[in-house]
Amino acid sequence: MEGGADEAFCLFDIGKISGMARPVRITGPLLDVLEVLLRGFADGEELHGWKIIKATKRSGPTVYGTIDRLEDAGWIIGRWEQENPEPHRPRRRLYRLTPNGVVESRRILEARRPDAARSQPKLAWRTAMPASLWRD
Repeated sequence: MEGGADEAFCLFDIGKISGMARPVRITGPLLDVLEVLLRGFADGEELHGWKIIKATKRSGPTVYGTIDRLEDAGWIIGRWEQENPEPHRPRRRLYRLTPNGVVESRRILEARRPDAARSQPKLAWRTAMPASLWRD
């Protein structure tokens, strides 16, 4: 088991009216996905699910389950591509970290994977990604 028993991290479902937080277990797949999303954020890149799957070397259901939890918690935002850049290929859903997602991802990685957190570029999140990508 990663981390000590006294450590507790929660993802908050800010979209729910009840305001009740739903704790989410911090797992290896979650940490892998957060690392990939942080790299994408630092590069100013939105990532589609297949790219995250390839980068993490995790199964599709594992990655998409993690993406769903992060999206429900408000740590990432997903959007559909406007057009298909390639013929005969379905539109992809693109994901990016929210400002809160950046902060919380770094916090968790620093606690659970210090070496990985140190290898992440230092982020000035307001300038790391074009403003046009932050519009919903």
